[in-house]
Amino acid sequence: MAKLLEGKIIAQKIKDELKSLVRELKTSPVLASIMVGENPGASAYLKSQSSVAQELGISYQLHRLPCETSQQELIDFILKLNNDPAVNGIMVQIPLPPQIDYLKVCEFILPVKDVEGMHPANMGRIVFGRASSEKISPCVPGPLSGKNRICPCTAEAVMELLSASGTDLYGKEAVVIGHSEIIGKPLAMLLLEKSATVTVCHIATSEAGKLKEHIGAAEVLVVAVGKAGLIPGEWIREGAVVVDVGINCVDGKILGDVEFAAASKRASFITPVPGGVGPLTVAILMRNLVRASCAQQ
Repeated sequence: MAKLLEGKIIAQKIKDELKSLVRELKTSPVLASIMVGENPGASAYLKSQSSVAQELGISYQLHRLPCETSQQELIDFILKLNNDPAVNGIMVQIPLPPQIDYLKVCEFILPVKDVEGMHPANMGRIVFGRASSEKISPCVPGPLSGKNRICPCTAEAVMELLSASGTDLYGKEAVVIGHSEIIGKPLAMLLLEKSATVTVCHIATSEAGKLKEHIGAAEVLVVAVGKAGLIPGEWIREGAVVVDVGINCVDGKILGDVEFAAASKRASFITPVPGGVGPLTVAILMRNLVRASCAQQ
């Protein structure tokens, strides 16, 4: 039976480190979060952001813009926050209304204030930077490289969980299901940085009938698609480490992308849903903010 990889304990360790680092900063970090329109699905995430920020001594600003906000109006608002020296980090909540291209507006956030790591410059640092799991101490001014590097929060959360499992990724067959810019693509780069042998699967892999084959070869499997029960448990390789990023609401229950009951009989480690990747994302968001604040002082 698989051991559970739970995110709460790791998240608490990160928060404990951040509390002391925040006290060392000249001023309390300020995070500006932008939400366009009403998004009931994001309410829990927003509440968690506010709660963790308060716990860590971080100032949290939530800016609500009307649903009819144009892409240019959102960009103009971002530019205003860029020019505000009191704001250390900026993030845009998703999903956005259809008239706004999320990746496009992220290009207008200053890289040093991009706490979600979605600016092309920060994505580039994933390719060229050093391992991001190092502690961010001492907190010193400087460019966002090495210890100060900012990575997309969910991809970084996956790496933290794999580290907690004790898995040596060197030479391991790592399979990522899903190739989004937010999770799949940056995660593949982070795994390569650890010298894993990385395969990225997507809809075309499935349509070609090769998904089961790749999953069966995976010593490390990460699934980030957003479709409940997409991966049958019997496909999992014996002893594999499974990280399920999916969060799907089905008949009032929160389910992952992997059939948990069957998969947990074959895997060595597996993340529960909820309780796996989720609890880590906000802690890593705040760590990114502290990294950004260090670089701005």
